[in-house]
Amino acid sequence: MDFEAFFESEIAALKKEGNYRVFADIERKAGAFPAAGNHGPIGPREVTVWCSNDYLGMGQHPKVIAAMHEALDRCGAGAGGTRNISGTNHYHVLLERELADLHGKEAALLFTSGYVSNWASLGTLLARIPGCIVLSDAGNHASMIEGIRHSRAERHVFKHNDVADLTRILETLDPARPKLIAFESVYSMDGDISPIAEICDVADRFGAMTYLDEVHAVGLYGPRGGGVAEREGLMHRLTVIEGTLGKAYGCVGGYITGSAALIDFVRSFASGFIFTTALPPHVAAGALASVRHLKESNIEREAHQARVADVRGRLHAYGIPTLDNPSHIVPVMVKDPVKCKWISDWLMERHGIYVQPINYPTVARGAERLRITPSPIHTATDVERLVRGLNELWSKCALARMVA
Repeated sequence: MDFEAFFESEIAALKKEGNYRVFADIERKAGAFPAAGNHGPIGPREVTVWCSNDYLGMGQHPKVIAAMHEALDRCGAGAGGTRNISGTNHYHVLLERELADLHGKEAALLFTSGYVSNWASLGTLLARIPGCIVLSDAGNHASMIEGIRHSRAERHVFKHNDVADLTRILETLDPARPKLIAFESVYSMDGDISPIAEICDVADRFGAMTYLDEVHAVGLYGPRGGGVAEREGLMHRLTVIEGTLGKAYGCVGGYITGSAALIDFVRSFASGFIFTTALPPHVAAGALASVRHLKESNIEREAHQARVADVRGRLHAYGIPTLDNPSHIVPVMVKDPVKCKWISDWLMERHGIYVQPINYPTVARGAERLRITPSPIHTATDVERLVRGLNELWSKCALARMVA
């Protein structure tokens, strides 16, 4: 086989259909978020980032940076090993305690990313609980899907956020077999929010465990940033709450929280935890500072919600087609991969605005979009530039008709 020719033909096919991914070569500026330096083909210049998952700008927060500097000076760069073999630093222990408290659980377990926490935790629970059946929301993240596949457990996919369909499936299953319902709170591309209480009601009726992914909600919702489940007073009804440190908390890493026995079970059997190097201590220290700050401060959350409402309202006033939802994610719907990439490039080149095009397989074909994520750090001037740039595109280039 001509391997190189195969690789090249596959890449060429991606480019032809408009789904080839191009990385924007940007350089985040400490203390200046959302400003960044762009090192792309048009040459070095400053751009404004409108698609970051650092939702609150905590990756630039003085408390977070100071904590990381202090830990780096005290402990050095790396953890030095897996958590089992010399890699457990006191910052890991403190952070796990803080996260367990955040979600009102007995214990927490850190992973190297949110992806790994889902993959390893779901894969372990489903594979090792005898005869366990998983019911997975159709909109679940790839990390959840991969963990479920890896477990080889019996799987049933229920329609997205459809409690009636979930109930219908459960009614067909052996009541004696253990079950787990896996779903998210905020879905990252459409920005819709799941009916957590109703799903918990169904879980209680059928004796099922619940596994809630809150990665796009932790830090952002609830009086202490515990997510949508905290905001709605439902954390105690969930078996596992999973989250990330790489979005609203501005660092990197993932985690799960739950009962002491469940967390110890995953810690003891999950290969994705056991056989990987631990998070660097200074990263854990930065995340610890971020979690602690957002437990006490609502300033960032309130400013964030106000900025999201402002952007959404301005775009609506100009007739820019956004997908309505109750969360902080503002999808501008383009519905064509080539046009989506062209709009993204045009905004970068003409206005210094960076919004990454979101194409298949992240979203379904025909659902391509610009995923805008306002932050409390974006200024009124930033908003004005974004809205005027998009309005210029839609009015001068007649894109409203092209993407309708």
